Amino acid sequence: MRADVTLAISVVLPAKDEAENLPFLLQEIEDALIDRAFEVIVVDDGSTDGTAAAVLEIARRHPWARLISHAASCGQSAAVRTGLLAARGEIVVTIDGDGQNDPRYIPALLDALAAGGPGVAIAAGERLGRKASFGKRIASRAANRLRRAMLDDRSRDTGCGLKAIRREVFLKLPYFDGWHRFLPALVLREGFGIRQVDVVDRPRRHGTSKYGIFDRAMVAGVDLLGVWWLRSRLRRRPVATERMPHGAAGASHLTERSHP
Repeated sequence: MRADVTLAISVVLPAKDEAENLPFLLQEIEDALIDRAFEVIVVDDGSTDGTAAAVLEIARRHPWARLISHAASCGQSAAVRTGLLAARGEIVVTIDGDGQNDPRYIPALLDALAAGGPGVAIAAGERLGRKASFGKRIASRAANRLRRAMLDDRSRDTGCGLKAIRREVFLKLPYFDGWHRFLPALVLREGFGIRQVDVVDRPRRHGTSKYGIFDRAMVAGVDLLGVWWLRSRLRRRPVATERMPHGAAGASHLTERSHP
């Protein structure tokens, strides 16, 4: 695919040791987006199991598939950011590489984002019937309650990897390890609206989770306080208007740029 092709959608898929899951997952993404202009960017986060080779084999047959590899594992947030910076689409869809996020919900996310208009910047999946261990479910419920109380981010579940975000807004969000778990709150901080779409979680076909309870829990409290601080430090959001002198080229009207 040429670099100058205008795309509607970039799917960013962070993956660590997911060689067995990726072939069927990438096929499902293609099936879900078959009528749209799209690319899929797989960010191989330091895999050692042949993940890169599996993606390259698919890319030989499908020009929409791209591979970016981290020399060493940097974590899920870093992989999402790498994919975002490389994305060519106006909308960035994030999805986990383990196959638990079902790509058939991607069109619903895109439709929800479009229905919200330019004032809505993210449509986020919220999981029903989550397929996870008892310990993960309990930890997730407690974290969600605390997050909602502190951030008022209007979200039942921000841990779902399925999200559709306007790239121009995504690029404005402050980056830190763990940011992918706070995207609704960060989008609200920028003055944009959010939408939620119920999705059904499904079990893995192969392998085990590479990003577990403790890699989240060890830093979750610090991240939560950091996002709370960021939101509390936002002052008045300016509504900026560019004015041009009468008679200047293109001065027949005022151009206004404002946050919703």
